[in-house]
Amino acid sequence: MIRKYIKFQFCWSRSVLLSSFTMLGVRTVLLLCASISTVIQGALIISQDAMSQDPRSETRLLEKRSPDDQMENVEVRSVKVNCKVASRFAHTVMTSTAINRANSSKEISFTVELPKTAFISNFSMKIDGKLYIGEVKEKGKAKKEYQAAVSRGQTAGLVRASGRKMEKFSMSVNIAAQSGVTFILTHEELLTRKHGKYELMTRVKPKQLIQTFEIVVDIYEPQGIAFLDAHGTFISNELLPLVETTVTDTKAHISFSPTLDQQRTCPDCDGTLIDGDFFIKYDVNREKGIGSIQIVNGYFVHFFAPTDLTNVPKNVLFVIDVSGSMYGAKIQQTREALLTILDDLHPDDYFGIVLFDDNIVRMKPSLSKATEQNVKEAKDYVKKIIEVGMTDINGGVLEAVKMIQQDTAEKKLPERSVSMVILLTDGQPNSGESRLDKIQENVQKAMGGNMTLFCLGFGYDVDYNFLDVMAKQNNGLARRIYTDSDAALQLHGFYSEVASPLLAEVNMHYPETAVNSLTNHHFKQLFNGSEIVVAGRLSDNDLDNFLVEVSAQGMEEDVSFKGQAHTLDWNVVFPDAGYIFGDFTERLWAYLTIQQLLSKKDSSPEHEKANITARALELSLQYSFVTPLTSMVATKPQSDEAPGDTLIADKLTEGERQHSSSRYYAPPVTSYHYHSVTSVDGDPHFIIDVPEHNDSLCFNIDEAPGTIFNLVRDPLSGVVVNGQTIGDKKVDPGSKINTYFGRFGVIHQKLGLQLEVTTQSITVFQGGAQTSLSWSNTASLKWPSADLQVTKDRSLTVALRDSVKFIIILHRVWNKHPYHRDYLGFYTLDSHLLSPSVHGLLGQFYHGLNFEVSELHKGDVPNKPDATMTVKGSELSVTRGWQRDFRWDVKKGENVPCWFIHNNGTGLIDGIASDYIVSGIFKTS
Repeated sequence: MIRKYIKFQFCWSRSVLLSSFTMLGVRTVLLLCASISTVIQGALIISQDAMSQDPRSETRLLEKRSPDDQMENVEVRSVKVNCKVASRFAHTVMTSTAINRANSSKEISFTVELPKTAFISNFSMKIDGKLYIGEVKEKGKAKKEYQAAVSRGQTAGLVRASGRKMEKFSMSVNIAAQSGVTFILTHEELLTRKHGKYELMTRVKPKQLIQTFEIVVDIYEPQGIAFLDAHGTFISNELLPLVETTVTDTKAHISFSPTLDQQRTCPDCDGTLIDGDFFIKYDVNREKGIGSIQIVNGYFVHFFAPTDLTNVPKNVLFVIDVSGSMYGAKIQQTREALLTILDDLHPDDYFGIVLFDDNIVRMKPSLSKATEQNVKEAKDYVKKIIEVGMTDINGGVLEAVKMIQQDTAEKKLPERSVSMVILLTDGQPNSGESRLDKIQENVQKAMGGNMTLFCLGFGYDVDYNFLDVMAKQNNGLARRIYTDSDAALQLHGFYSEVASPLLAEVNMHYPETAVNSLTNHHFKQLFNGSEIVVAGRLSDNDLDNFLVEVSAQGMEEDVSFKGQAHTLDWNVVFPDAGYIFGDFTERLWAYLTIQQLLSKKDSSPEHEKANITARALELSLQYSFVTPLTSMVATKPQSDEAPGDTLIADKLTEGERQHSSSRYYAPPVTSYHYHSVTSVDGDPHFIIDVPEHNDSLCFNIDEAPGTIFNLVRDPLSGVVVNGQTIGDKKVDPGSKINTYFGRFGVIHQKLGLQLEVTTQSITVFQGGAQTSLSWSNTASLKWPSADLQVTKDRSLTVALRDSVKFIIILHRVWNKHPYHRDYLGFYTLDSHLLSPSVHGLLGQFYHGLNFEVSELHKGDVPNKPDATMTVKGSELSVTRGWQRDFRWDVKKGENVPCWFIHNNGTGLIDGIASDYIVSGIFKTS
């Protein structure tokens, strides 16, 4: 019997909740709202094609297929999104129902995108009347279940791509003929106030009519709702009456539920009017004093955002990376952002600019007051910034700290002001002090808790973990700036969040005998338009009130707010329980505690990390939150017709998204930035990651040692990569000859660049000059044409300008080994700028691959089942196996499950293996 396997994808993002239903290679995609955060976004997109995802974009590009490709047997019956916001804590439930009307099982894909800051708290699915509920487990245990499922030949969930504000998850399950399935997913998040409001945005792009489509948002704010605005970019006069908004003192109800006929572009049309963004913006009433404190069921939450305060003057130093890697758009966008930011400085502010590559340059010896003339001079200076040299982050930041300290000592700065350093860099330190832990130590010691550090990491080359920890150690935060056309807006947007400090050294005081388990209650600054939130547990559940004091430094004097907290009787204050959900105050406390523990863990000394991690894990499991320490696992029991499916919803940190190489994470699938990690390593093992299928394919090539293969050839960009094999030192009679890559040649014809990499040396030829690097030293080189980064005895990272990025791994073998010798591995990381004409043993797979696997059956080797693969119009016999990815663990590698194609990849590669043999390491045709 031919079995079809059904794939569910779970992704979360700040923007959208996406549900896609795929049948027999034809995919209907359903993208809908399920995101609540500072900006709550969602989208409902139904399309007849597979998706191409940009990890830094909150939209999806969808290509329309012909009417013949439309699925008539899968009915998307309803899509419902229900959001409840109680005291800023958002609880979102998405429910989607589909029916398989066909007489055979169908492939149905389900994708979920949620905010990076949200925690999934429940996932369940009802299949043919039976309910399967997910369980939150420690990540290590979930990983073992996943590996066991893959080894049995089952489909299983994998972490997939991540973008600006989203993270995506993929799942699989088999749906039988004439069966129905309902998916229910819940996530929770504390809304963050920015620019004086909370904003909920829902993107709705159905592309077709849906029988039951409903978005309902209920908001309850005990402080009272100061204003609320609901509007949509697609709301015409005909649709305007369908946006129902009811606002009373403390409650708001917003709904949008068009019927099929109301969705139509015309009475007899199948097109839909629902195509655009739907916004809800609101804020709450705020009084002078200690703010709002709510006590419910033994837990309290304190919101503090005082009104009518004068901004505290700030001293801000912009520390700008002007190394060679900032060449082109990055430096241009930095100039644009700085010109706008300089216009936004308050007249009482002081500012300065420090530029760094391998030299450190101050714009002026001291900080300048933000007068009209000084700002004009600074703008003229910014317009002339150029990029050159290497990257001395340590020197740049310490120079900024020194300037602030000198001006403070000489009383050039206002006495009651706050000082901050804003660092912008796109690379890793390779000049001056290059040890990351030492730089962090130096900066923390120099700042001494007297100023705040904000780190902005430009693009994907930065070590985000390094910046994140260093910022947290100095009371600040890090933010990734994506190298898109709106990078200047991203920079300015971040600055606007921290441009207006209202208070400094804010301390929230609660009686020790009354409360415990407090979240963070000391804050370096409070910025205008933001809000401080503190939660805790009462020592005495019968406590009806307690005294609260807030102390801080204001512009002219120290300020203090005092007041008394009182228990709310929910039965009297809020009898309509439909607007709230459970013990939301307790869950808010748990959410905030976990978030802060995870943040504290990253910046704490090693001896404290274990206890902090253990506490965060304990709370994650107790409250069933999917955090970076846990995973949601849902297993459908095995049946006679299909193996059980293991579905795992995982969550990554920002650093893991950049560096993780395990099969729980693959680089984003996109036509814009990172493609999948396509590689060759070992004997030689080619691994082709196919993110569209959440899977990998692999094959070996057996040829005599000394053979040179073309791996990549792009005739339009002029990029060519060739690799030469080597064999073992000796081969026992009758044994297989093991071959490995021992030499790579990289050519960029348009840039006039040639790079030769062997196990002994690295040599660059350009413009008649020759430059050599050694594997025995960590070093980096930057040219207008390429960036090279050597990690001692481990790897070489090569980024060809506007072309391709890859890593070559060095495998060292005991030099007296009787058989083996040193060899190399090649991993393509970024190929998005190569043309559609790119080819080669690896290059032909850069732009995606479609295949189907069926007829899974027991193979010759235990735990390695065989199957039939349909690919490129052929049917191949394939075997489930494992290969190793050595990028992050050169000795042991990471196991990668894949479908192995036999006979030198015949049927998968175009032509046969010998077609790719070339006569020289720098041969281009």
